[in-house]
Amino acid sequence: MQAAGSDAAMLRRAARRKRRRENFAGLFFISPWLIGFLLLMFFPMMFSLVISFTEWNMVGSPEFIGIQNYVQMFTADPFYWNAMTVTFKYVFIMVPLQVIFAILIAVLLNRASYGIKLFRAVFYLPSLIQGVTLALIFSWMLNDDFGPVNYMLELVGLPRVHWLTDPNVALYALIFIALWGVGSPMVLYLSALRSVSSEYYEAADIDGAGPIRKFFNITLPLITPTILFNILTSLISAFQTIVLAFVLTGGGPANSTYFYSLHVYRNAFTHFKMGYASAMAWVMFVLIVLLTGLILKSSKYWVYYEADGGGH
Repeated sequence: MQAAGSDAAMLRRAARRKRRRENFAGLFFISPWLIGFLLLMFFPMMFSLVISFTEWNMVGSPEFIGIQNYVQMFTADPFYWNAMTVTFKYVFIMVPLQVIFAILIAVLLNRASYGIKLFRAVFYLPSLIQGVTLALIFSWMLNDDFGPVNYMLELVGLPRVHWLTDPNVALYALIFIALWGVGSPMVLYLSALRSVSSEYYEAADIDGAGPIRKFFNITLPLITPTILFNILTSLISAFQTIVLAFVLTGGGPANSTYFYSLHVYRNAFTHFKMGYASAMAWVMFVLIVLLTGLILKSSKYWVYYEADGGGH
């Protein structure tokens, strides 16, 4: 009996040593990501949270002022609510349009039988041009005086449009430019469409369903997990938009493209109000988390997982 107990204890010790070695190996392999996350994300975020309760011009020592930055943000900043309104307007127009256009293009490409690779490349390649490069291209294309877009409008007898200098048009011009990157989500939708089993469509054909009914009753429900993913990623990206407005309009005309992220940037690096800018960044972070949580919460009512037979 003692020998059996001793053997069992040795086996348990050997198992614990094996688990420790496995844990150490796992930590070793993820250490580059873990170090990068801690140094480049977690610690800077915690630092910004701390200084959001201070007044700091990035030169002297931070001065603790409590929640004064947050109070000023909501009550005394003449540009804050305008920046918030412009950002929400941009997000809730751009994100749905991106989802709709990406799905429509993916459906058309999925039905194509010839030249599918060529058409897929044609729609995807423009999405590789982003950031400052994209902004500079459209600053030339939408120029009031010599831009090719206005030139083509004049050729067909239409008046010139002040795309980037008219307060009533500039925001929609930036939305149009942002939709230039619709190729990235399109590829994901196309992959999701390819994974839909043909058996569903064959059964629908037997029941006499038409193309529209098949799209809304079969195709759309089965790609809702991909739709959810793209909505979340597009939403987070849209709330952080800054490059297009910074390069093309500088937040104008008349603050019509003055995004929240641009307001944060100017307070931090133009006015050197790093504490105030950090407070604004954290408010936006909380808003994004809340909206993401609401969308995930609502997904159990509209996202269909085929393996579960529907819903969550």
